[in-house]
Amino acid sequence: MNEKAEKGAQDSDPGPDCTGRWIHIRQLPPQFNLDLLSNCSEYPVSGDFCPFVGNHGLGQKTHNSSRSWYRTDPLMLELIFHRRMLEYPCLTPDPSLASAIYLPYYAGLDALRYLYGPDQNTSFLHGLDLFRFLTRTHRPEIWNRRQGHDHFLVMARPAWDFSQPLSNDPPIFGTSFLESPEFFNVTALTLESRAYPWQEQAIPYPTSFHPQNLGFLKSWIQRVRRTRRSSLMLFAGGGGISANPNIRRSIRLECDNVTSLSAEGSGFEKFCDFVDCSSGICEHDPIRFMRPMLRASFCLQPPGDTPTRRSTFDAMVAGCIPVFFEEQSAKKQYTWHMAEEEYGEWSVFIAKEDVVGKEGVRIMDVLMGIPRTEVRRMRERVVALIERVVYRKHGSSSGLRSKKDAFDIAVEGALQRINSRVHQILAHSLHSHV
Repeated sequence: MNEKAEKGAQDSDPGPDCTGRWIHIRQLPPQFNLDLLSNCSEYPVSGDFCPFVGNHGLGQKTHNSSRSWYRTDPLMLELIFHRRMLEYPCLTPDPSLASAIYLPYYAGLDALRYLYGPDQNTSFLHGLDLFRFLTRTHRPEIWNRRQGHDHFLVMARPAWDFSQPLSNDPPIFGTSFLESPEFFNVTALTLESRAYPWQEQAIPYPTSFHPQNLGFLKSWIQRVRRTRRSSLMLFAGGGGISANPNIRRSIRLECDNVTSLSAEGSGFEKFCDFVDCSSGICEHDPIRFMRPMLRASFCLQPPGDTPTRRSTFDAMVAGCIPVFFEEQSAKKQYTWHMAEEEYGEWSVFIAKEDVVGKEGVRIMDVLMGIPRTEVRRMRERVVALIERVVYRKHGSSSGLRSKKDAFDIAVEGALQRINSRVHQILAHSLHSHV
């Protein structure tokens, strides 16, 4: 992914349908992206991510003959996005013609030295070198034209990891990138957003499924539809072993209790299936959890350290109906990809407060109470969303490119938000001069 490749992509003929969609890729020194990949083994606390850099961030194939499945690490979304941007059909080398400016900055990777390395006590400096480059070193007129309002970037971690208050002394876990006034105008696409900042927008976690043509996508969807759902519900995850009441503990206790119940006459072989993903053993091994998800009717998505989970999107790819326990786990997050008002059509919500406690609601009873015809309708809605939440492989076929995937929808959303913001600013400026 060198400068020559980027220029070649930008010089391609985008066709006539680019009104309001032109994007300029800002040329950044390799210290802000490619050089960060050379340090992939230097953060032992976070784990060596060198094996996951390959295939432009998709990681290694799950097995040699695989055509669509990879051992993808969510942190690599910045690489995946950068590679896909080079194929975007409406690139322009002229920033003055662009509706938006893409910053190919690997913010999540650069943050590792602040999160786990010796620079933690200077985490308030995260991004300031980039800001100086954008505003002083290299063509500052690009930034000054809109004061950064037309810029966007991908940050492949939850926004909380970039939201350490500048006043914290001593600093706590995280960096202050999103708290820095220098970047208040920039649209940040994160894996999980906070509830209040307008400039943050959550986009789907990358799963391990990256089809390269329409045939592979259709073949997988056919398999999802054909699979017999022999388990009522499944939880794939870790935690829940502490004595303190919490939603994961309640789920594991219920799962242990209902496994001894006879499922005869219920239409299921068992009521609950549990895939222990403690210590991150499932993270890069989709075979470990995808097969059980294919066999389950509902997949439980309790919050962990933060409200969202990559497992939500793994489950959707498997056609397993998500069960949420916090609205911040998805409904208030991925509004570009899944309309907030439609969540009830393809997922189940059970408030965690109703489950945790001595007289808590039993999840199994709630799920068994949903009519089978309704379950089938919900699953079809989940299946219909698969193509919107996966990131297809770079260089994919024209047939697959005719369908909007998670990347396409994220770029479209960023353009709409930036255009709206710029128009507001221009209207306000015009009004103030009247």
